[in-house]
Amino acid sequence: MIAQNWEMAKRRSESDPLRARTRLGKYRIERRLAQGGFADVYQAMDTIEGVRVALKMPHQNVVTPSMLDMFQREARMVAKLDHPNILPLKDASFIEGRFVIASKLGEKTLSDRLRKRIAFESALELAIQMVSAVAYAHRMNIIHCDIKPENFILLPDGRLQLADFGIARVAQKTIDGSGSGTVGYMAPEQAMGRPSMKSDVFSLGLIIFRMFTGHLPEWPFDWPFKGSSNLRRKAHPELIAVLRRALELRPTRRYKDADEMLSALTKVRRRTLLFYNRKRATYA
Repeated sequence: MIAQNWEMAKRRSESDPLRARTRLGKYRIERRLAQGGFADVYQAMDTIEGVRVALKMPHQNVVTPSMLDMFQREARMVAKLDHPNILPLKDASFIEGRFVIASKLGEKTLSDRLRKRIAFESALELAIQMVSAVAYAHRMNIIHCDIKPENFILLPDGRLQLADFGIARVAQKTIDGSGSGTVGYMAPEQAMGRPSMKSDVFSLGLIIFRMFTGHLPEWPFDWPFKGSSNLRRKAHPELIAVLRRALELRPTRRYKDADEMLSALTKVRRRTLLFYNRKRATYA
């Protein structure tokens, strides 16, 4: 079955995107949401259930029999994840020779939201949700390998959910065994082919720092980063300490996993909000 699906996939081309109104099984394509080096994402209508979904499909020219086998195993693994901040897998199947991963369609991505300033309190709440999602995955012995704003989906109720588990892991294993991930949010050791839970922690630190300051730290990651002075004006020193440890260049100095980082972040949450509100009242 794997070989048969692969032969069907080989006959398709990456440069042949699906057009609006194309039918793919029970799905009717509406538009392409994103195009990446490994896969495309489409908005589609589930004509049976009457709901819109996001469909992620690996490019056919990178699909191999071994990769298809891994996709199936990863899909089974992701289907078992059950956490309010992890986007549930709706379906994973072969449709007309394509491997299709279907999930709930969010309102926007965190990347979209970062185009505008995020209030400090909102950024702190989003940070806790982000770290909670990755902490749960780490407790399940799963490394995401591609923590970035585009992979966090914002729902209409304000909840944030982490997506792209299985596909990120397969891409990391198969496309480029060293350095797979998104460069701007990748830990240095992951760029050298040694990803770990501590790499996910580093990526989380980068996103959270950007949410609070509007600046994304860059190599060589020497503290203080651009935007640190702005962070010191509104953030409790203990929150800054949490971020600094998450963003340590040496993995041995970081939190061992997102679960440990979540514990530290939760402990400083109340003091952080009190500190920020006192600061705001002073300058009001």
